[in-house]
Amino acid sequence: MSQTVDRALSILPLLAQGPADLGQVADRLGVHKSTALRLLRTLHEHGLVYRQEDQRYRLGARLFALAQEAIENLDVREIAHPHLVALNERIGHTVHLAVYEEGEVLYIDKVESRYPVRMYSRIGRPVAITVAAVAKLLLADLPETERRTVAEKLDYPTYTSRSTPNAAAFLKELAAVREQGWATDLGGHEESINCVAAPVRGADGRVVAAMSVSAPNVVVTAEELLALLPQVRRTAEAVSREYSGSPVNSTQGSTRPNHRHEDTSS
Repeated sequence: MSQTVDRALSILPLLAQGPADLGQVADRLGVHKSTALRLLRTLHEHGLVYRQEDQRYRLGARLFALAQEAIENLDVREIAHPHLVALNERIGHTVHLAVYEEGEVLYIDKVESRYPVRMYSRIGRPVAITVAAVAKLLLADLPETERRTVAEKLDYPTYTSRSTPNAAAFLKELAAVREQGWATDLGGHEESINCVAAPVRGADGRVVAAMSVSAPNVVVTAEELLALLPQVRRTAEAVSREYSGSPVNSTQGSTRPNHRHEDTSS
């Protein structure tokens, strides 16, 4: 039975490359045509493959419907949260998860720092889009035309001397972020707050969310925070694998704050 299931499932990636006839399917599976035909008929009955008028087979509409339904029911926050908690337990700093929705980058999850100096950020609150590390990752993944349109419509507040000054500078930074696959905010929103971020990707490789680690420089220097980037990236990659349905390798009580920093830039 398991061999039959394995053979049937092997047909799907073959047809994903384009329509194939019975002989091609049989040859790829290394089975007799009668065996391949039985498998194709079963998949056809379930709508997973479709036989064309030229007698070649292609992927069926039911398969695409199932894939779309699965994507719509995925909750990236639910999948990511245990990974965020594990990262926070290892490094101790604030961890955020953010998404891009309707022109805003919003926090959808947060795990607090264990240190007494913490960031004042809230789930559901927009980030400072022109300086936030998570925002840079999410916007950098947009198609070039959309990326340029968004950048040219934004205002560019001067939060600090390190804030992004204009659309041209922002687009240049987004291009660098797109190339390197990670982002930072080193005092761009608040002089005292630094942040490193990595993307969470879906099965198609597109960025569906961004996670970050933030800390005030009274707790850790910018250089020390940057040294944590490999851990942040590994965590984001683990979330990506689980979100996209690939096998995931293991990567993996707060004190009342004495002082709080305003932070929407991680």
